Parts: sequence; structure tokens; C-alpha cells
Amino acid sequence: MIPLEDNVIDVVQKAQRGLGISDATLAEKANISLETIRKLREGDMDERVLLRIAPVLALDGRALCELASGRWRPEKIECDGLAQFNTRYHDMAVNAYLVWDATDRAAAAFDTGADCAQMLRFANRRGLTVKLILLTHAHADHVADLARLREETRASVYAPAREPVSGAEPIEEGKKFRLANLEITARLTWGHSPGGMTYVVGGLARPIAIVGDSLFAGSMGGGNVSYQDALRNNLEKILTLPDQTIICPGHGPMTTVGEEKQHNPFFAGKVP
Repeated sequence: MIPLEDNVIDVVQKAQRGLGISDATLAEKANISLETIRKLREGDMDERVLLRIAPVLALDGRALCELASGRWRPEKIECDGLAQFNTRYHDMAVNAYLVWDATDRAAAAFDTGADCAQMLRFANRRGLTVKLILLTHAHADHVADLARLREETRASVYAPAREPVSGAEPIEEGKKFRLANLEITARLTWGHSPGGMTYVVGGLARPIAIVGDSLFAGSMGGGNVSYQDALRNNLEKILTLPDQTIICPGHGPMTTVGEEKQHNPFFAGKVP
């Protein structure tokens, strides 16, 4: 199974960067020593320390401790009409997805990953026709094999208007696509990147949200453009979807809205 993208130290560091909180300030506000923070970074997962720093970083202490101890990871997800492809881009793993209508066999590809060969073989074996290529954002690891995927499938390509991609038609929030019995709606979930787009898919047994790097199982993408807007968009546009919605992130395993509302340190306790 695909491992979690972030460990507890990654989560703490993302929150620190996003809030502009140095180690010294964190130590002072949490009433702990700098040496204690150093030990935490070196792997001393003292839950008492995590519970002290969590409120300073607006993180959920219980969820942070679960992540640190390995007590939680999302259950394995399978859904007819959905396939995940995990490929290596330099030193990282990156996901791409296919979603298709079982009757019509029409499919949409979401991002390309580092290498679309596995996706193409899967589509050929299943008799799928890829008609749409929808890009969540323009970071290199997500569009690395776009030229090949477009050439092999002759599919129409769409990308967020805020992140132009050569050969892709720009789209804005609210854009809808019909693919046989499937309806796909674009939601702007920027913050990690200028135009990060989440695609919400209806028409399968469960709703699906392909979220790019907006949200990970147990974490989120770095708020490289705006940490506060990344948090807000995740809360308002992804985690308000039905609990059974399958979340398909750009890195790490698939998860669900219900799981993230309970177990993601950034969001646990913040959504009804």
C-alpha cells in the first residue's frame, strides 16, 4: 500500500512555516525547551510534547499523536470506475488517476504522473477511451508526461486558468464536464499553488474528489502561495463534501472526507 506522504515532523514544519513560527517562538509559547524540539525532530515522539505544541500551531493534538504513533492510516479504498497510478518522479512518488463510466467506457485522466505508460496499458486492457485530461495544477511532477498522454489518447486537455499549461484549455472554478453518466465539477482549492483545482466526480457508487496537492491523507500540501487560503479552501470546498467521498490526493494513499475530518491534524475538530 502507498505510504503516507507526510510524517508528524512534516506536519509540524508545514504548520510552522505557514504561521511563521520559529523554533524559538514555538518553544516559548509551548513552554518547552529548544532542546526538546530538537529531540522531537530527531525522532523522540513524546506525546506530552506534541500535545503542548499542537495548540500553538492550530493542530489537533489527538490526531497529531495518532500520526506520530502510527495508530492511524486510512483504510484501503476500492471503487469500480476509479484507478490510481503511482509513479516515481526523481526522489518522490506522485499519483495520477483514471475515472470512467462502466457502460460507455469513456474515461477522464487526472494529471499524468511521471510516466503515463501504466495508465495507458490499464485503459487498453479495460477497453477505455480517454476523452479528457484534467490537470489539478502545473507542478512538474503532475504534468511530466502530458505530451505523451495527449498524443496517445488525442484527448482534450484542461488546466486551471491561474496556472497555464501549453496545449491545455484554461478553465475557471465551476466548470462542468459530462462524460456519459459522470459529471465532473471544478473547484478552486488554491494555496499550495496559485490555481490548484479539485475535481468532484459524481455518477459512480461513491462521490470522488481528485484534489491534487491541496490535501493529503493525514496532512496537506505546503501552503507555498498562501497557507491560510490553503486551509480555508480545504475546509470549505473539500471537507464539506459527504463523508463517504473518496479523496484522491497527488501524493500518498487515497482517503475519505470522513477519515480526514477525524484524523488529519490540520482539520480534525474543525468541520462538523
